Formats: sequence, C-alpha cells, structure tokens
Amino acid sequence: MTNTSFLDKIATVLIENYSDNLSNTIVVLPNKRAKIFLIEALKNQVSTNILSPEIISIEDFVQNIAGIRTIDPIELLFEFYEVYLSITDKANQQTFELLANWAKTLLQDFNEIDRYLLEPSHVLSYLKDIEDIKKWGIEVENKTALLEKYIDFWKLLPNYYQSLYTHLLNKGIGYQGLIYREAVNNLNHFSNSVQDKQFLFAGFNALNAAEEKIIQHLIASDQAKIYWDVDQTFLNDPYHDAGLFVRRFKESWKYYKQHPFEWIVNDFSQTKNIQVIGTPKTIGQAKITGSIIENVINESRSLGTEGKLDKVAVVLGEENLLVPLLYSLPSSVGALNITMGYSSKNNPAQILIAKLFKMHTNALSRNAKSYVLYYKDVLDILTHPLVEPYAKTSALVHTINQNNYTFITHHKLIELNVIPSELFVLLFQKWENGSIPVLETISKLLQTIKENLSNDNEEEKITKAFVFAIFKVINKLINYYSKHEHIDKIETLYAIYKQVIDLAEVSFEGEPLNGLQIMGVLESRVLDFDTVIVTSMNEGKFPAGKSQNSFIPYDVKRELGLPTFKEKDAIYTYHFYHLLQRAKNIYLLYNTESEGLDAGEKSRFITQLEVEKQKNHTLTHEIYNAVLPETAYQPMVIPKSESVMVRLKEIAEKGFSPSALTSYIRNPIQFYFQKILRISEVEEVEENIALNTLGTIIHETLKVLYEPFIGKFISESDILNCFKKIDAEVLKQFKLVYKEGEIKKGRNLLAFEVAKRNVSNFLKVELESIKNGDAIKILALEQTFERPLHHPTLPFPILIKGNVDRIEERNGIIRIIDYKTGKVEKASVTLKSWKGLTEDIKSDKIIQVLAYAYMYEHEAKGKPIEAGIISFKNLKAGFLPFNFKEDKEINSIINEEILSNYLEQMVLLLSEILDENIPFEEKVI
Repeated sequence: MTNTSFLDKIATVLIENYSDNLSNTIVVLPNKRAKIFLIEALKNQVSTNILSPEIISIEDFVQNIAGIRTIDPIELLFEFYEVYLSITDKANQQTFELLANWAKTLLQDFNEIDRYLLEPSHVLSYLKDIEDIKKWGIEVENKTALLEKYIDFWKLLPNYYQSLYTHLLNKGIGYQGLIYREAVNNLNHFSNSVQDKQFLFAGFNALNAAEEKIIQHLIASDQAKIYWDVDQTFLNDPYHDAGLFVRRFKESWKYYKQHPFEWIVNDFSQTKNIQVIGTPKTIGQAKITGSIIENVINESRSLGTEGKLDKVAVVLGEENLLVPLLYSLPSSVGALNITMGYSSKNNPAQILIAKLFKMHTNALSRNAKSYVLYYKDVLDILTHPLVEPYAKTSALVHTINQNNYTFITHHKLIELNVIPSELFVLLFQKWENGSIPVLETISKLLQTIKENLSNDNEEEKITKAFVFAIFKVINKLINYYSKHEHIDKIETLYAIYKQVIDLAEVSFEGEPLNGLQIMGVLESRVLDFDTVIVTSMNEGKFPAGKSQNSFIPYDVKRELGLPTFKEKDAIYTYHFYHLLQRAKNIYLLYNTESEGLDAGEKSRFITQLEVEKQKNHTLTHEIYNAVLPETAYQPMVIPKSESVMVRLKEIAEKGFSPSALTSYIRNPIQFYFQKILRISEVEEVEENIALNTLGTIIHETLKVLYEPFIGKFISESDILNCFKKIDAEVLKQFKLVYKEGEIKKGRNLLAFEVAKRNVSNFLKVELESIKNGDAIKILALEQTFERPLHHPTLPFPILIKGNVDRIEERNGIIRIIDYKTGKVEKASVTLKSWKGLTEDIKSDKIIQVLAYAYMYEHEAKGKPIEAGIISFKNLKAGFLPFNFKEDKEINSIINEEILSNYLEQMVLLLSEILDENIPFEEKVI
C-alpha cells in the first residue's frame, strides 16, 4: 500500500469492511474539505452505484451529539456583553469596545477549559489566587481603588463563566468548548440512540480531552474504529514533534492494550526530491512559485498528461502571499481552487468600508449639523478601485482639486455632483439616524459594488469573494444590533466593526477536484499531493511564533493539561511532515531578508530536514536573487519625428518664453513633455499653500497696488496709501488663487501673514528709495512683450515672448524687474564668460532677464537698460541687476555688445532645439 493516498486507503476499508451497511456508516474527518476528496476516492474504487456513507467533520459530529447550535465569535461577544451587563454593577460597567479588548481572550480561555473538560471554578479561582499572591506584599492601606477593581475582576471570573454558560444553554446555542462539554455529558444517551450506526474516525492527530473521551467511548462500545495516518519515522522517534500526540494516544488508550494500532506507514523515508529555495521578500516567493508551477506544467505536458495540476498543492505559510501569488501564476494554470481563510484586514472591500467609517465619523465629530467632510477622506473613497470605475465622479474630483476644497460641507458636495450615481448616493448618505440605518446603507453599497463586478474575469471573481465576505459580516451586525439596541453610537459601531472584522475571514469557492490547489496549512489536513510548494518557511510564520493569548499562565496550563505553545508547535510540525509524507517533489520557500516586516530566520523545520536527512531524500539548497540590470536606469532618448518638428515650428511662431528655454537647459525631456506633448502637472488639492501659489499672490497684489501709477512718477503719499490696502488686497488675491481653500488656520494662516509681510517690506524699500531722492516712473506691470529673432543659422525666424513683472524708469535708466519669492544672491546674475551660458542651469536667471532686455530694447528708445531681480527673501540687497564682470570692471548697463553676445548663445541653444538630428536626451541628476 506504499504511497497510496490516505483517503484511498480509507475508501478501500469502507468498501471491503462496511459495504453491507454503508448507508449506516458515518465517517468523521478533521475538516469538511476532505469529504469531497473521500467521495472522489470512493468513486474511483467502485464500478457500480452505491449509497455513500455519511461523511461529516468532527465539529459537526460533536454538535449533533450535543444538540446545540454553534455560534460564531462575533455573536458570542454580543451574548457575553448581555451577560456582563446583567451581573455587573451599573457604576462599574464598561463600554462594549473596552470590554471586547479583554473579553476575546477570556472567552478563548473559557473555550479551552471546556474543551479539556476541566473544572471551571477550580481553574478560575486558581487564577484569582495567583493574582492575590502577587499582591500579598501590599499593605491594606496602600491598596488603591484601581487595584481593588483589578482583584475584583479575578473574583468575578467564575461568575462570568457560569452565567454565560447558563445563558447560552437556555438559548440552545454555544461556543465550541461548551458544545464539546455538553456532548460528553450527553454521550451515553447518544451512544444508545445510534446502536445501528457505525462510526469511522480518520486522519486525526491532536485531540482535545472532550474528543478523546467521545472517540474512546464509541470505540469501547464497539460502535467505532479509528484510523490514524502516522509515519513510523515520527512515531518511533521519542523526540519528534510530528508524532507527539499519536505516541501519547498509543501508549495511554486502553483499547491499544489488546488491539493493533492502525495505521503506521512508511512513506516519509521513500525517495523525495526536496528543494529549499531562499529569496528576498514575499513577492520573490510568489514569483518563484509561479515559475515552479510553469515548469511542472511543461514537464507534465512533455509526459503527455496535458499539464494537469490536480496533484499539485501550494501551501501558504502566510495568507498575505495569496494576492501576489495570484498575479504571479502563469496563464496556463487554468482551473484554480483556493481554500484558505484570508483575513479581512487585507481585503479591498474592508479597506473601503474602513475609509467610509473614517470619513463619516470625522464629519460627525467636526460638526454634526453641517456635516463637514475632509477632502482627503472624500478623494480616498472616490478614487478607491471598487468605486472609481463605477461612480461617475471624475468631474467632481476635478472640481475639488481645481478649487482647493480642503473642507467641504455635505450640502456643497451634493450640490457639486449634479447627476449622482446610485453608488455615490450610498457612499455619501449622511450617517445620522443610528447604527442600523448605517449598516443597511453599507449592506446596499456592497451589493451595488458586487453587481458591478463580472464573473468572467478571474480577478473580479476573487474581488467578489472579498466583497461578499464583508457583506456577510455587515448583515450579521445588523442582526445583532437589532437584538442589542443599547449599543448605538457610531464611534462604538466602528470599534465593534474593527473587532468583528478581525474575526471574519474570506472563503473562496473553487473546483475542489480540478486544477491547482492553493491552501492554508490547516486546509491541507488528510490530503496527499505529489508536488508540494510551501511558502513563508520562516520562524514566526511556519511554525507560528509563541503567542500567549490567554489569562492562564504557562505553568498552570502545563499542570492542568491544557495545550501550551509546545503542543501548538507539535500540531504545526505534524501538518508540515504530513504534507511531505507522500509527496515526491517538495519545494520549501523562505524569505532570506533578516530585516523588515515579513523577515525572519529560516524555519527550524528546514534545519530539521537537513539534520535528520533520510537516505532516500535528495536535498538541495538554493538562493534566488532578483536579476539586477546592467545599468540602473537608461536615460530617455526621444528622436525628433516629423510631427515634433511641426510642433517646434508652431512654438517658434507663437513664441519661445525664457522659462521654456531654461526648462530645456534643465532637462530636454521636461521640455519635451511640457512644450511638445503639452502634458501639464496633475491637479491636486493644495492643503497647504504651495510656494508657487504664494508667489502668485504676492505678484498679483503688487500689480493691483501699483496699477494706478502706470505712466507717472510715484510719490511718498502713493506708497503710504498702498500700505493701507495691503490686508484687503492680499485676502482678495488669496481667495482668487486659492479658491475654496482654508485660509484662516494652521500653516495657511502663516503663509497669509508671510504674503502681507513680503508686500509690506517691498513697499518699505520703495518708500526709502523715494525719500532718498529716486525718481521712479512705472512703465509696465505684468505685461507681455515679444520680439522676433532672425539669424542665418536658424531655419526660420523665432519669436521670443515673455511676461515681464515690472518695467520702470529710475533716474533716467530703464529698469526691467523680475520678482522672485525665493532667495537669489548677487552671484546668480553675475556673468564672467559667455562660453557655456546655455549649458549651465545656474545661468537660468541671466538667460531670463537678458531675454526681457532683448524684447524691450526698441521700446526703450535708446535709453540705457538694466535688467535684474528683486528677491523677497533677500530684500536688503535691493535690486540685483545683471552684470558682466570682465577683469575687475563691472558693467550693469545692457549695451549692444552684451545683447549681441547673448543672442549668439541663444542662437546656439535654439539651433540645438530645432536640429532634427539631435534627439531630446534626458539629463539624469
């Protein structure tokens, strides 16, 4: 029988030993999933029609004995809260969310006490005594109210247990432990009522005390048989954890004093090819799993078996690997069967609901009446992948971004979205009528999302499973809330939702007997595969780390016979070795990274395989690293096509601005994107005033203040009048530029004050110079000038066009001024040599101001010209004119020679831009 699967052997036993009474035979397996595989094994061994035996999981079987309906952890939490309120003084009662934090652990302990048939009052009073002993050293007068409450809590435990037990029993419902205890109490009655039935227990490993008692009772009364699946390699080694439980049962059960122990197999020592593969991170493991499966498909095709994968299993040591794995599988995989609990924490539908809670609870806490929503919360929801393709809100997102809505009232949001979709209405319906209406809205929302997803696409099918899992949780909450109406605050609802979602899992539907099996560790019980790929073989993941999620200390557990992490480790060990037991090709994948979230050292199971290497096992160890490219980044090179040349001519006719020329010098690719392709920056809400926005506000304010003086000389009184207008004008410009953004709070208020201070300081400098006798006449403000540039080396005339901040005549000299809100030093506008002017981005200010001088030259009518910068962060330096420094002589007047040298450099730059043989080449900084 070597290497026949365990379920095939069970099928043979059923046909050979139970065939005359199959319809009265009940097969009990560790989980529901194995049932389908056992039926398939039976089908393969019979040629005629037969009545199948009843096949049931151990949990359902025990539930039948007890006659009590099982409740999930969520319902149990609510029922416990009912009991807690009924037996706790009103003054000491905790809110549901506070209680849930410790109740989950306590209920877990109650469950263990019952599953192992311990005397609850003994265990719980034991805990109280331990706490009392810890506090013995404290004098009575030093005992604080908090300490008294703490000790009272431990005193109350037996009462909590007893009251909950009675309460649930009266309702005919129970948690797993209670059902197991009641099943043991009901064992004789059950045994007598099923005299005509035969039970067959198969594939068990660890049993709790209640399960042991039930199985031993039925075996002793000759109503049952049990078949183990244990390999002699583990059973005969007194230290091997994979055989820990079965060794105990073999030695301690009375039945085995006279009867043989079945079955001890010798499969593990057979020929096996084990490949241990280390690779960095989770994603690396997913990619390698994909390539292993591709190899398996290709090999089986070459053997003429059409690339079948029904004997291949991927066992995920960590559920987070599921989504990356699905994206890494080759398209040739075809049928898939995912059977594993996938935590709802990482579920995309859960993330959407969490964001929805955040948005609405924040809106309520800000101002329940006007229901003010924060733009990030709104955009987080509108751009969520389950919403964006179906909500028809792109225009609304654009409006929010364009108008800088930081906070937006519910009324305004509804007003802005003229034709709302059903999805939009459900997302933004106000949460002000209590918890049940909120939950009903979310339930409808999830239904709508589910209807938007198709069944044809594998990816959307999986997303549907995610949505459905959350939908079930929400509907359960509606059910509980309608029974427990005293818990009705939205904040509480969110806390409960978070507690509940921790306990909820996504279950996937697939083709159990067809194609590749992707499963969790526990789902692999009883099943056998030829090829097994196990991921996340790192300490803390596989096996899981030591988690002490219990109020019962380790030594007490040891003494009372409750399972500790030693037993939990042994369960993991059994599952791991059982996966390997009959497999021929085994791939063990682990993360080689020693730091980071998903890091950890190589699993001890791998080390154990290496140390206890079987003679027929081939064990290889490889490390896979991502292939690094020869060059880290290949700069972009874009040749100038015919259409690019047409666009360049178009720009030349409309006008090259100085900023376009400097953007080419900074990075030709940036010029290509902005000027040729006309790709503008993504519009986003400016929550805090950006520097360029602040610059615009200062520019616009100065323009409005100085406009009345165009064409005339400015007097002291003119400037003094401007001081009075600063506040109102800056505020007006803020509202024009920043639209609906919040001005009067936080950083924006500081920016507002900075803008006022900058304008005020500028006017002070201006006033000072007028007092010192400067005659200042404003000629132009924020005016656009243009001038064609003709040159024999250029293919066609080019228009130079730009917007000048201010042109004035000061003491007979024309002064062209460019405002800069950032800091500019004198060195930035000083030039020592014309050579290489257009190759250095540090010369951008010079290129700009000389372009303005070139454009204005004719308008100056022979008057001397200066061109330069006023820097608001360096106002003390005053006007910083362009100057050419030759030897020690400095010249700030822009004469014909300077302009001619400048144009020569510009022609070089423009010739390069317009040369169809010179591509746009990215500058990598």
